[in-house]
Amino acid sequence: MQPGGQSLKSTSEGHIEKRKGEHIRICLQEEVAGVGIRTGFDDYHFKHNALPELSFERIRLDTEWFGLSLRAPLLVSSMTGGTNEAGAINKRLAMAAEERGWAIGLGSMRAALEKEELASTFKIRAFAPRIPIIANIGAVQLNYGMGPEACQHAVDLAEANALVLHLNALQEVFQPEGDTDFSGLLSRIEEVCRHVAVPVGVKEVGWGIDGQTAARLSDAGVAFIDAAGAGGTSWSQVEKFRVHDPVRRQAAEAFAGWGIPTAESVSEVRAALPSMPIVASGGLHNGVDAAKAIALGANMAGFGRSLLPQAAGENSALSVEKLIDQFERIEFELRATMFGIGAATLSELGGTDRLVRISST
Repeated sequence: MQPGGQSLKSTSEGHIEKRKGEHIRICLQEEVAGVGIRTGFDDYHFKHNALPELSFERIRLDTEWFGLSLRAPLLVSSMTGGTNEAGAINKRLAMAAEERGWAIGLGSMRAALEKEELASTFKIRAFAPRIPIIANIGAVQLNYGMGPEACQHAVDLAEANALVLHLNALQEVFQPEGDTDFSGLLSRIEEVCRHVAVPVGVKEVGWGIDGQTAARLSDAGVAFIDAAGAGGTSWSQVEKFRVHDPVRRQAAEAFAGWGIPTAESVSEVRAALPSMPIVASGGLHNGVDAAKAIALGANMAGFGRSLLPQAAGENSALSVEKLIDQFERIEFELRATMFGIGAATLSELGGTDRLVRISST
């Protein structure tokens, strides 16, 4: 129940579909990147190795994610679901991810849990039979009527291999219909980790996770962390285009540069949790970004809004083909980066001493 005794479903039904459609349109048509803040990857460069002493064709990108094989350490980040358009986007992303051997995360599945006819927009297993699929629920919904049973239901609907709970406190503050009671969430996250039958992770949505918070999440039983740092999409900027309240709309501008840059977030989480599986997402655009993320401590690199324009194309077959080309380009850039520093495996990339921080002086 919501505070005041009103059920979550009664207040939200009909609104979520509209919101999801607006989010897609805004991310495609408006400038929603953070302003005055970067991912931090530009603060680093790889020291070139003129004599790599390896064959480019023998560079390995294959890896495992909780025992599941991947052809590359790459993830389609959680984006959408809950409308017919979103369902088509998820299908295309799933088909491309299956073809290239990437993992894929779904957008928030609250809509599917509240409205059964929307569940099909998240059901991508038929298009991605072999790759890891990550179900997704907003962590704050644990304070608004959802519990471990609902989370497990989301996993079952998606035939998912893992669940991620997303943290989006500032988005909820700026969202017209936002849920802003984040009190006591850590204990509720711990309860979900204990009862859901797949690995449960936590991700931000674009403002990053610091090392101290990551350690608290680890102590609560979280199995992986997606840093999802600043420098890419800013959800306060997205919500700015939806809100009609002039005070909140103007206030959103003050938060255009808010957050922990992705590179900094990954580094902090890795320093705090040396063995935690980490995803780096938030503003990644190419395989060089992915390589830097892995060299800083990530196990996987996630791509979100940079994939959306191709996924949202009107011609489904052409969209999938273009997505596959985009995935292949990112993989090639990652392999070329590894070749350029003489790293034949992801383990060697993760342990490289050739990632150098650029001096600010």
